[in-house]
Amino acid sequence: MGASLTDTDADDDGDFAESHEINVTPFIDVILVLLIIFMVAAPLSTVDLPIDLPTSTATPQKKPDKPTYVSIKPDLSVAIGENMVKRVDLVRSLDTMPDMSKERHIFLRADRAVPYGELMDVLELLRAGGYSKIKLVALEGVPDAAAQAAPAKP
Repeated sequence: MGASLTDTDADDDGDFAESHEINVTPFIDVILVLLIIFMVAAPLSTVDLPIDLPTSTATPQKKPDKPTYVSIKPDLSVAIGENMVKRVDLVRSLDTMPDMSKERHIFLRADRAVPYGELMDVLELLRAGGYSKIKLVALEGVPDAAAQAAPAKP
């Protein structure tokens, strides 16, 4: 991996012969640093807005690689991913996103405290903007015991 200091390697004029081996140690160091950077950055790339989602017993479906989340927080503010947007700018913000098309699914998350009318207003904004493939997001599991005990009203 370097130069050897024996007499056989020296030329007649006292110079050392060139070594034709690749020194991979700096390359391995760079790869390890990149690995650490990606290991630290990967958990930071998930959507992490505090939303209390309702539960559902429906069969979970496969999630795409890069889903687009639209979230409605308890204070009725709207976010795309983790970026807060005004309701009037929701469709415009979705249109300007890279890799976004009208045929792509949008995952709509709403806090349990959000009134049904507010959820429908956001759905109507998305539909009017041409986004018709919308999936509602809920937590997996058994619904609350209070909801099961309450009789269904006709």
